[in-house]
This record gives sequence, structure tokens and C-alpha cells, in this order.
Amino acid sequence: MREELEQAGLESKEAQLYLAILTLGQPTVAQAAHAAHISRTNAYDVVRRLTQRGLVTVTEIGPTGERAGRGRGVLRAADPEQFLNEWRERGNVLEQLVPRLRAVMSTETARPRVRYLEGQTGITAALRETLTWGVPLKGILSMMDLLQVPGKQAMEESIARRRELGISLQVIRSPEKETDDIWPTDKQSLREVRFAPPQHVFTMTTFIGTDSVAVISSRRENFAMMIDSAEYAGLQSGLFDALWSISTG
Repeated sequence: MREELEQAGLESKEAQLYLAILTLGQPTVAQAAHAAHISRTNAYDVVRRLTQRGLVTVTEIGPTGERAGRGRGVLRAADPEQFLNEWRERGNVLEQLVPRLRAVMSTETARPRVRYLEGQTGITAALRETLTWGVPLKGILSMMDLLQVPGKQAMEESIARRRELGISLQVIRSPEKETDDIWPTDKQSLREVRFAPPQHVFTMTTFIGTDSVAVISSRRENFAMMIDSAEYAGLQSGLFDALWSISTG
């Protein structure tokens, strides 16, 4: 479990001490340090960092006041939900920051870039990134494949977040790739859906923004590819518009 906590953003000693506090309930710094196999001196510094992140609180219990004597400070681990709260807050900051950074990016360094993201984690990350583009999106969706990877829950979360951000989406889908009667045209979800002629069957999903394109494969190849190129995005947008014109609602 320590390795998973490190992947969630904790340093090794922070992960050890957090687990010790979580397991012991209300230990003192000395007790937690002993259980985590780190020195008491280091433990105080680690507690300070965990407290700043809201993962640990320090509470004084027992007698207080001059006559009653001093109490003792004990540590309590915050609910692990705090890790998700941190992730959401960081995501909100990045969603606002990325477009601003792109706005000041030098045109000399803004060269076309292709990135390969592997597996379910990569595909989910690609979906999240499309929501940082901050423009009306266009999508050619292979529904049968999306419901397999990244799956219905991940798609529902992406749809809800897109709606919160006020990003509209035009969607073209293949009748042959439909499985469930879900995600139709819906003004509240800022989504307009059309179906391509029967001869057009999409085995991959594409999201098109102003300067970037995301391509998501089926489960068989299990990858996402991000292409940052204004010219390529413009080409794909034009092809989408041509297909949109012959598709039906």
C-alpha cells in the first residue's frame, strides 16, 4: 500500500508515517515514528508536511492549564477521501492554467507534437485532456468500443465534467456500433448527435478541438494518441463538417 500512496503523491517517509497514523488511530509523534521506522526528528518534519496537505491533524488531549498539567499532542489521519479532494482541486487549477500557458507559448516552440498514451489509464487521461481545450468539441464516437474502454463510468464522469465546464459537443456515431440507447441529443448535456450513413463504420473514436486531436482505439489495441497541431486539427474539423452534412439526427 505504501507504493500506491507514493504514486498518489506522497514521499516514502510521508507514506510510511501516514499509514502508521491511520493504523494506530491516535498515536503521538513518537509512537507513529516508531511504527513507521523513522526517527522522531524526521517525523516532526513529515507531520508538518502532512498537516499542510490536510492529511493529518494534531490534537491536544488530556489535562490542560497550569494546575492540571500539560496535555499531550496526538495525531489523527484525515479521511482518505482527502486524496480525491486534492486530485479534484489540482485538476481544477490545471484546467484553468493550461489554456493560459498555451496562450503565452512562443510560436517558435509550438511545433506539432504527437503523444502516445497506453491502456485504460492513458485513455482516461486523454478524455480529461480534451476538456482542457476549452472550445466547442467535435467527436466521431465508436460507442461499442467506448463502453468497453474506458467504460461507461469513465464516460459518464467525462460527460458530467464537460457539462460543468459548459463545453458543447457535436457527435457523429455509427448505427452499427450502437449498443445501448444512451447519450442522445440533449440540450442540458450540451450534446447534439447525428448518425453517419450505414456504409460509414467507425472502429475508433476521435475528439477534435481547435489545435489538437485525440484518437482513442478499441480495447484490442488499447491506446490513445494526442496530436497537437492546429493544421491537422483544422483538416480533421473540415472532414468532420463534411461528414456531419450527410449524417442524420
